[in-house]
Amino acid sequence: MKTIKFENKEITPSKIVCIGRNYVEHIYELGNEIPESMVVFNKPHSALSKELYYFSEETRFEGEICFLIESKQIAGIGFGLDLTKADIQNKMKEKGLPWERAKAFDGSAVLGHFVEFRGDVKQLRFELFINNELRQEATYDLMIYKPDVMIEEIESFMSLEDGDVIMSGTPKGVGNYKVGDVFKGVVYYKNEVLVESFWRVKTL
Repeated sequence: MKTIKFENKEITPSKIVCIGRNYVEHIYELGNEIPESMVVFNKPHSALSKELYYFSEETRFEGEICFLIESKQIAGIGFGLDLTKADIQNKMKEKGLPWERAKAFDGSAVLGHFVEFRGDVKQLRFELFINNELRQEATYDLMIYKPDVMIEEIESFMSLEDGDVIMSGTPKGVGNYKVGDVFKGVVYYKNEVLVESFWRVKTL
């Protein structure tokens, strides 16, 4: 089974729950409409990866703050990349079909290590650098749906189990990437580094 690192132990998530269209400028960036209700989709356990691989020139990165859940609450914070095969997703959207082929493929949930967190989520923000260039950044205030609302909505129809991860959505600045690119995701708490994750893009 695949695991993620939480402090000094290995955790096995049963699923990764993703929140889509959670930042207004990203919605406009992709030409989508602001949804009437929260967009929720899952990535299976098999999508989990500690490595960032190159899949195709149409595969897009989306940087996100990630929440590790224990006892229905946020226990840890990490940084993750939601990978999307954009060409396939566009075809699925045009036909009104599910997104799994574009969003839930093996290796599409790239997660760094998690650190314990018991603080105020309102003080969180993140930055994503690619080859030392700032590509994405976001604060708590920019989220349409806040973490407590995410948990409540998910729990209204699907149980969050210990070790599950919520990927909270991506801001503007998504794009494609290539082999050899170096990614650095940083989550800050009260303007101090809480957790950092690094990847160099590999071939499959």
